[in-house]
Amino acid sequence: MQKLELTWIGKGQEPAVEPRILLHDASRDYGDPNADNMLIHGDNLLALKALEQEFAGRVKCIYIDPPYNTGSAFEHYDDNLEHSTWLSLMVLRLQILRNLLSEDGSIWISIDDDEGH
Repeated sequence: MQKLELTWIGKGQEPAVEPRILLHDASRDYGDPNADNMLIHGDNLLALKALEQEFAGRVKCIYIDPPYNTGSAFEHYDDNLEHSTWLSLMVLRLQILRNLLSEDGSIWISIDDDEGH
């Protein structure tokens, strides 16, 4: 049986991400202090790595809205990456997100035709 796979320049050469610890900053607290919600300020890859330690296999639903890689420039991020660079950034995040999902969990991704395929 023939096996097909998605490949790109740099695939498998993504840097290892070391485990991280989330630090609580009470000056940024908002809302009900007894709620189980968290607002995390920081790099999303590092935040996901920190969440992985406590929540692996426990998340029922994940929704992400990654950069569409449309060639535009925005104030807080570059949306004009080489396709292979974009894929390398996404694969690290998707691997951690997959680790966070419970067996009956699902992941939903909002993306357009620039990178949806």
